[in-house]
Amino acid sequence: MGKPLYGLIIGGVLGVLDGLSALVSAPEVAPQIGMIVVGSMGKGLVAGWIIGFVAKKVKNLMVGILAGTIVSGLLALPFALGKDPETGQVYFWEILIPGMIVGLIVGYATQVYQPKRRVA
Repeated sequence: MGKPLYGLIIGGVLGVLDGLSALVSAPEVAPQIGMIVVGSMGKGLVAGWIIGFVAKKVKNLMVGILAGTIVSGLLALPFALGKDPETGQVYFWEILIPGMIVGLIVGYATQVYQPKRRVA
């Protein structure tokens, strides 16, 4: 398994957990949790794939962690700036911080992961 695929899988799984964290940080959004989890998983998949490609090209732990945090933060930013259409409330930090933590973890994991080489 290559690093982009590894990043994609980890990003997707952590994205689901990121979406479920909304139940803790903003319990009033519970009726919309299905859409939040799917959206967070989508962000995690895209971020994980990009971070995996960065890890494939650059072999540096700090660069991987920083790239993961920045990529995930940029992908979460448009959602963090948006208002909840029902309540009009903005959940900036509740969306941005877990999203950036997902990127940080994926950046770390993709840097330390070493794909096994096949022997022909």
